[in-house]
Amino acid sequence: MKLYSYFRSSASYRVRIALNLKGLPYDYAPVHLLRSGGEQLTPEYRRIGPDGIVPALVDGDLVLQQSLAIIEYLDETHPDPPLLPGTPGERAYVRAIALQIACEIHPLNNLRVLKYLKHSLNVTDEAKDAWYRHWIINGFDVLERRLAGDPRTGKFVFGDTPTMADLALVPQVFNAQRFNVDMSPYPTIRRINDEALRHDAFVQASPERQPDAE
Repeated sequence: MKLYSYFRSSASYRVRIALNLKGLPYDYAPVHLLRSGGEQLTPEYRRIGPDGIVPALVDGDLVLQQSLAIIEYLDETHPDPPLLPGTPGERAYVRAIALQIACEIHPLNNLRVLKYLKHSLNVTDEAKDAWYRHWIINGFDVLERRLAGDPRTGKFVFGDTPTMADLALVPQVFNAQRFNVDMSPYPTIRRINDEALRHDAFVQASPERQPDAE
């Protein structure tokens, strides 16, 4: 398999964790999202990823995009260890947490949004960073209450083993810390993140460990 990735991409980070948890070897193909206007927008990369986004996972003749779809593909094709729990209701809960992060928090802080704010709307860097923090705080306020009050929360989001929800959460915490979000109001999120980062699969997937890290 080959993973087209950018070291700071949250979505790529999710897939790297999944590949590591599954113990699946892969080739790392860096796609720099800023250099030369963004390598993800070049004709060469668009032949792989027409949307001009990362990650893209190539497995034989199959090319996959969208991180959560890739993670579910990996879970179906390499089911051990499972990243989704056993019953339909439990799987729906884990998917809901992952989607809350991937669809409600992350898109508002996506690089495309930040570039539009700065270059098209002429928003200052200070206002752009405030925008970034606002939407993480807004999302984490809800997520903290949900996780803290749900008996299914264990060492991880669901029980005591990593699921797809944790693969979404840990990169979002990385983003929050990078933009100086005060994490003290989120003890449950912090505890889960700390637990995950004791796991080698998460550590090896972290942005600073990637070959294109800057």
